[in-house]
Amino acid sequence: MNNTRIKDIPLVDRPRERLLLYGASNLSNEELLSIILKTGNKNESVKSISNNVLSTINDITELKDKSIKSLTNIKGIGEVKAITLLASIELGKRVYNDSVHKLVQLNNSKKVFDYMKDIKNSKQELFFALYLDNKNYLIQKKLLFKGTINKSIVHPREIFKHAYLLSACFIIVVHNHPSGDCFPSKEDIYFTEQLVKIGKIQGINVIDHIIIGNNNYYSIIDNI
Repeated sequence: MNNTRIKDIPLVDRPRERLLLYGASNLSNEELLSIILKTGNKNESVKSISNNVLSTINDITELKDKSIKSLTNIKGIGEVKAITLLASIELGKRVYNDSVHKLVQLNNSKKVFDYMKDIKNSKQELFFALYLDNKNYLIQKKLLFKGTINKSIVHPREIFKHAYLLSACFIIVVHNHPSGDCFPSKEDIYFTEQLVKIGKIQGINVIDHIIIGNNNYYSIIDNI
């Protein structure tokens, strides 16, 4: 095991100095982790601890699935380092997702289905609100409710609260039917009609409610 301490590495080869010289994209996963984790402990260097983390995964993308418990089971990772690492991963996800969302224009039901169709695999009913700007570009996707297979309750105030906070112009709501049948229930239709009425009063139009089934979808607004 390489237990070389950062202070024993020539200055030009230290992770922080290499980042300054060559940019973050040119650093190895071990070097980036070493910068995030900052220090080692009395038994192991930060480089060694970084390698301990990497040895628990097959691919760097698997870090996104780590929990506090799984990280603190890694030699050299205490609660503080685990929290720091998870916070860094979450921040990176948000930066990436925000940049991706800015490229997503949801101006018809097929585009919404293509964007959201992965939820068809969920065994629970998931209810999302998609908040759009005045040109139908996605501002943010929010999971507002995760329910059982046969029950989902979402209050309109939760939907519109986030619309105000995000300065959204339009809202699209999406949920899945774990049964695979995307045809709306009477409750789905009534709920959509109520949302549309509230949206008109609030000045934030609800422009669609998409139900996703087994590789198919139903737009309530298209069929009202």
